[in-house]
Amino acid sequence: MERTKIDLWVGIFVALGVAALLGLAMKVGNLTSSKLGDTYQVSAAFENIGGLKPNAPVKSAGVVVGRVADIGFDAKTFEAIVTIKIDKRYEFPKDTFANIYTAGLLGEQYVGLEAGGDDDVLKNGDKISQTQDAIVLEKMISQFLYNKASETDADKDATAVDAKEAKSTELGDAPF
Repeated sequence: MERTKIDLWVGIFVALGVAALLGLAMKVGNLTSSKLGDTYQVSAAFENIGGLKPNAPVKSAGVVVGRVADIGFDAKTFEAIVTIKIDKRYEFPKDTFANIYTAGLLGEQYVGLEAGGDDDVLKNGDKISQTQDAIVLEKMISQFLYNKASETDADKDATAVDAKEAKSTELGDAPF
């Protein structure tokens, strides 16, 4: 009888663990409900979207105001075209900026909207013209390493020139 009770509790614990993992996977994958009512669609072109995925949140001032509906590629301009669905409750000026940010430890990427000051508002089918691409960590690291290597080479060259000038001064030669 005692063994059956322990097996039952272990089974319940395992079932709760599986349910928690399933819930976490849905949260990370943005598969939970979006609570968006009626929406309007706008698009934005980016040179690099990083790891942005469809159904990613669209935020303004930290509030989810929409979702990424679709991501495509324009073969003429070689840019990613991101289609965004924004809740009709939120109106944004035509000069709104669309930026791609990274949030959290897992590196979830989302679109951040920063409102401009135009009196005209975005309507269904409009295009956001002012965008900022995703920051790619590998690119930043390679630029940092390249700059450090350049500084080291420049320091070596400067040291060699200083040593040559010091030697010529000791010999009585003018560095003219």
